[in-house]
Amino acid sequence: MKAAPCRAIMGKEIADSSEQHYDERGSKVNITKIDEGYRITKLSGGSVGHVELVTGTYDNKPFKAVIKTQKKWERPGDPNSWRREYDLYTSGLSEIFTETFRWPKCYHAEISNDETKLWTEYIEGVSGSDLTVEMYEKIAEGLGRFHGKLFAEKFTLPTENLCNADGMKDFYRYNRSKKELYNYIRRSDCKIPRHLCKMIADMDEKSDKVWAEIEKLPIVLRHGDFFPPNIFYADDKIILIDWDSAGWSYLGEDIVNLIADSGDVDHMAEYYHTCVPAYLKGFSEFSDASQIESLYIYERIVMHFGYRLIGGVTWRNDVKTPEEQKSDLNVLQKIYEMEN
Repeated sequence: MKAAPCRAIMGKEIADSSEQHYDERGSKVNITKIDEGYRITKLSGGSVGHVELVTGTYDNKPFKAVIKTQKKWERPGDPNSWRREYDLYTSGLSEIFTETFRWPKCYHAEISNDETKLWTEYIEGVSGSDLTVEMYEKIAEGLGRFHGKLFAEKFTLPTENLCNADGMKDFYRYNRSKKELYNYIRRSDCKIPRHLCKMIADMDEKSDKVWAEIEKLPIVLRHGDFFPPNIFYADDKIILIDWDSAGWSYLGEDIVNLIADSGDVDHMAEYYHTCVPAYLKGFSEFSDASQIESLYIYERIVMHFGYRLIGGVTWRNDVKTPEEQKSDLNVLQKIYEMEN
């Protein structure tokens, strides 16, 4: 592997002149002309990887690039997630993105035995809590369009480093298997409001039938961490960062996370009633969705987040503060109100 472009940008090493480097527009850069007045700023996020913004000038013109360094680590049950973004960026996945839905352009990628480095474009746009309901609708439609195109073209990836489609089901069954938690919501002295406990218990009773229907849905590539801080909206275009949790899933799984992991509890029901039809609309532009009677979004929200939230509310008081417990209880209430 050739010397990393960032070393030249940071002035620590001047690489061979035959090596190719790129600015944020994807144009080739002669690194010997990069000025010494560069600046490196650590970006927010990057809880697993180390993310930096490099700014400077080239031929008296400003440039920006993001350097993401990911050292080897092992996520429980997913040992190769540390290198997944590298694998995806070098897989040809960018060919299937649409004009309005993509990831940041990658200028350079390299991997060593225990570390990956990606040099990508710097993304500017609306993100996180600044996203509006109208933007959520566009985001859901763009995601559906991407999934519809991917499914219609039967696109395959030359990498085995992807989570399997049963991840959400396995996570739900793992949490449900915790006897203390399972029994707690069924006890008469449970401090969780009864209607919320019943919502989860009723879903347990029909979960096998629900999953059997979900497994009839098309399998698509999910982002896996599809929530507002990883989504940028600019000029009706959606750009997604942080693909280290990507994998296969049954149609609609990313929408589950977009709605219930938004952090905007007050608008959760509105996101639900807006994003689900928008997602199907986008999917239908490329693939036939006439036979899809339901995406089972609400059911998956209850199964994926129900026990997860209950676990931090009352029966494990050492895990979360009273304020955090109250917040989790409020999310459960909003989930209940979606269909009630």
